[in-house]
Amino acid sequence: MTVTRRQLALSAFGTAFLAGCTSVPTMPPPAVSSDRLRRIAPALNAQVGVGTFPGAVSLVSHEGKLVHHEAVGFLDAAKTKPMPRDAIFRLASMTKPLTSVATMMLTEQGVLKLNDPVTNWLPELKNLKVETPAGDVPLSRPITVQDLLMHTAGFVYGPASPSPRIGKMYADLGIESLEVDITGDEMLKRLGTIPLAYQPGTTWFYSIATDVLGLLLERATKKRLDVLMQEMLIGPLGMTDTAWWVPPAKRGRLAEALESDAQKAPMLRAYRHDTDPAPRTYLKGGAGLVGTGADYLKFAQMVLNGGTDGQTRYLSRKTVEFMLSDHLIGKAGVPNATTGPGYGFGLGWGVRLYDGVGWTPGSVGDAMWAGAWGTSFWIDPREQLVGVLMAQCPSNRIHTRMLYKNLVYGAVS
Repeated sequence: MTVTRRQLALSAFGTAFLAGCTSVPTMPPPAVSSDRLRRIAPALNAQVGVGTFPGAVSLVSHEGKLVHHEAVGFLDAAKTKPMPRDAIFRLASMTKPLTSVATMMLTEQGVLKLNDPVTNWLPELKNLKVETPAGDVPLSRPITVQDLLMHTAGFVYGPASPSPRIGKMYADLGIESLEVDITGDEMLKRLGTIPLAYQPGTTWFYSIATDVLGLLLERATKKRLDVLMQEMLIGPLGMTDTAWWVPPAKRGRLAEALESDAQKAPMLRAYRHDTDPAPRTYLKGGAGLVGTGADYLKFAQMVLNGGTDGQTRYLSRKTVEFMLSDHLIGKAGVPNATTGPGYGFGLGWGVRLYDGVGWTPGSVGDAMWAGAWGTSFWIDPREQLVGVLMAQCPSNRIHTRMLYKNLVYGAVS
């Protein structure tokens, strides 16, 4: 039987405590109830019944063992094809943690440093200004690689921009390639003409920063992002269905959102996964991947393991601890819109700061992120727990991810 670090610590505590006591209160070992995990599928099926999504795939691992893997409902919007466990989902922003891990792997290799100015690789951004009520002003300091990882660079997502002027410039110049293809070089050239919404390093604001980071990685390594990620993470981890587009042979496994979902049509225009995007538009390090639940669990479990899958070490344990620490101290802005309250932000994901405050149970130090299409995941180092939910329900994504966390934590004993 594998002994976890928590169990070793409890054993050492018990030995020391026994030296001075004859009667010791005992703490039960952490466990996940199989009976309670069986409540997940019926609860998700109920969401199918009320029209939240056509179907879903859910996975839970505890102490490195898969303890739950279910598919419910239907693959297609018409509800004619049962949902398979190996369904492929648009991951959207669940791409960001992979790009962030790849970035930290390159820091460990000496290719870049977190405090490096991004203009070392992206000279198109050297003349950026910051919008203020008094007019556009110079940057107080350069944007760094760490700012891109943390969403503190001053970039935005156009539709959510706090400045109508900046949002209109993002739209007019096609920065996010929402409907029109644009190369990475052209995107950076245009981005360099748009003022930032905030001074670098001052404010967390969810943004295209990870897309910019992906372009930086391409230039730093002289490799296309899909090639780089395949070599560093996707291939070695055995994520065989994770890619930047869905080839014809796999298209029959691509999960759909309901036609009644108001966000489906515009999002399909923005997420064009039917052909290889690399020859026609830039690869989005913040939103471009598709994949299965089983694939994503491999990645999440590696992070929970401290940077290893048991065969290959991808990151050092200290680097993983660093990534899972809150980096927003002294900065404005919080990731509540994705995580719910009680979270700060590490390098690539939200990090829970309190056992309380949030909308669901959890643990201090658990880390999560999610995608606009309805996918979500989290890792909980204290409980040695990973949860992955795959669904395509953009309009219901907040409701769904919180419901799922309640279900999984309800099985912890």
